[in-house]
Amino acid sequence: MQNKLVIDIHSFSYKKKGIPKDDSGNGGGFVFDCRGILNPGRIEEYKSQTGNDIGVQEFLEQKTEMPQFLKSVHSLLSITIENYLDRGFENLQINFGCTGGQHRSVYSAIKTSEFIKEKYPEAEVKIHHDEQLHLNLSSISDN
Repeated sequence: MQNKLVIDIHSFSYKKKGIPKDDSGNGGGFVFDCRGILNPGRIEEYKSQTGNDIGVQEFLEQKTEMPQFLKSVHSLLSITIENYLDRGFENLQINFGCTGGQHRSVYSAIKTSEFIKEKYPEAEVKIHHDEQLHLNLSSISDN
């Protein structure tokens, strides 16, 4: 029996820890820079929230180019995921970075996890919010 493709998705801060290390031994994966999207963290009502909060999500979906950004990201990821599944690969790492690792990258990681779980149920998705320890406990995949 073929092993499952395990996809690790990280949200991270460029300012704090930088790009997450790939612990699979493959030394690669995707890194997407979310800093080109308007930062909800600069708006007072969203400063203490994260990309896991509905207000931040609605802001990103309605007042920024985030939907376009993620549509392009998901299109690109699909090419690799389908190839990796066909070839029996076991690991893929996807990283989303923003300034503080709190809003845009967290949102992108969540939405990408949902996209992959829906489109590729045969893959196992694990999500890691590197700057949001309290989210890590409830965000790891149940696959």
